Amino acid sequence: MENAVNRCGEIKRTTAETSIQIKINLDGTGKSNIKTKIGFFDHMLTLLSAHSLIDMDINCDGDIEVDGHHSVEDCGIALGQAFSKAIGDKRGINRYGTFYVPMDEALALVSLDISGRPFLVCDMGELAPMIGDFDCELVEEFMRAFAFNAGITLHIKVLYGKNSHHKVEGVFKALGHALRHAVEFDERAKNKIPSTKGVL
Repeated sequence: MENAVNRCGEIKRTTAETSIQIKINLDGTGKSNIKTKIGFFDHMLTLLSAHSLIDMDINCDGDIEVDGHHSVEDCGIALGQAFSKAIGDKRGINRYGTFYVPMDEALALVSLDISGRPFLVCDMGELAPMIGDFDCELVEEFMRAFAFNAGITLHIKVLYGKNSHHKVEGVFKALGHALRHAVEFDERAKNKIPSTKGVL
């Protein structure tokens, strides 16, 4: 295939609060090695990798003795930057992705556009304060950091549900599938930028 290039991205990001190393391969098989010191967050990133088929190596050494905020947000920043590197000029990709995931009683929707115009709409309804060692407020912080650094317009909606674990897990799985479709190549437009502007 003409546009089957090496779509990989690597980021090393160090601040006074976190030290992060991330490697991704958009054309992987969903293999992951995730270590953030936040168990539920590791689980969600593993699901994101598996359902997107994007290989992810993520190592974060953060100040979780304060709380998880810096680690989760900074992982979103670094993952978005790695994605932006890997996707390149976006030539030949589907660009858009939308996916529903039912997770027991919950139904999650993610719709996205790899547009170069970052935006986030996130409506997950009411969530429990914590899931294990994970602060549920940080789902939106992660999604915002990822979307704005990846250059993605990202809409997230939990249509209904009661269990916070199911809601959040459904969102991460739906994000994975939406990304999987959006980054895949369109066989009918292999060498075209998917925009009438000619650039994304």
